[in-house]
Amino acid sequence: MTAPAGTLPAAASYEDLVTGVLAGRFGPDPCTRRIAMAFTTRQSVRHPGRGTGYRNEVLSLRLGAAVGSCAVEPGELPAEAVDDCVGADVATLLAHRLRPVRVAALDTYLMDVLPHGPAAGARPRLLPAGSSLEKSRARARAVVGLLDLPPGRTVLVVGVVNSLLEALRERGLAYVPCDLKGGTTEWGEPVRTDVPTGPEHWDAVLVSGMTLGNGTFEPLRERALRNGTPLVAFAQTGSAVLPRLIGAGVTAVSAEPYPFFWLDGGSGTVHHYGGPGTVHSHGGAR
Repeated sequence: MTAPAGTLPAAASYEDLVTGVLAGRFGPDPCTRRIAMAFTTRQSVRHPGRGTGYRNEVLSLRLGAAVGSCAVEPGELPAEAVDDCVGADVATLLAHRLRPVRVAALDTYLMDVLPHGPAAGARPRLLPAGSSLEKSRARARAVVGLLDLPPGRTVLVVGVVNSLLEALRERGLAYVPCDLKGGTTEWGEPVRTDVPTGPEHWDAVLVSGMTLGNGTFEPLRERALRNGTPLVAFAQTGSAVLPRLIGAGVTAVSAEPYPFFWLDGGSGTVHHYGGPGTVHSHGGAR
């Protein structure tokens, strides 16, 4: 049985979450928790039948049995960042000069003290074995299933993944695609490099956890909270971070910790928090 979100440790913002971790409100003193291993994963893919491809680079840290991650733009992470992390305590890394290191450290700590599962408020969703495209589509349908919208509504998508756009199209949902990389979607639609700042003309927000690493997440969360707009996150970056913000602007999370679906052809699991039919009572960090 999934525990109600309000009975679990929560935070009012990303910075409040960091403050809570440093204060020991979520588990052991992070000064006492040292990172044993740090590594990067690089991937380039172009699914059969797709006209475009993409690349991924992810920083991951290991603490005990837990692995936390933060995606970065390929080539942007300095080589010494990995060495900075090894042997360092979590508290030190939460103050690191590089945001991706700070995010990965927070994700790793929370994965260690609140691993995904019913006790942390999660519902497991199996991803069947298959090709990279089959698994991408299965994940996308699971993510889009967290949106409680009828056909004809519009979704702001921040962090463009063509399989997610495809799943939205299957549901009869329109979308506004945004991504710092720009370009076009698989269907030739222009991708905005900024989030529209005028009057809101979408009914929900679908956001990548990568926004945690590039600093764009908090304005999106604050706007969603202020306007009462549902915000659903799909998170490889910060999979253990974003569930702690449900009720503070985040409505639901599809959390996917390392190893990600694109690393293996076998079956896998994503962990869903919130979503249709879930009642949230958010009381802030405690």
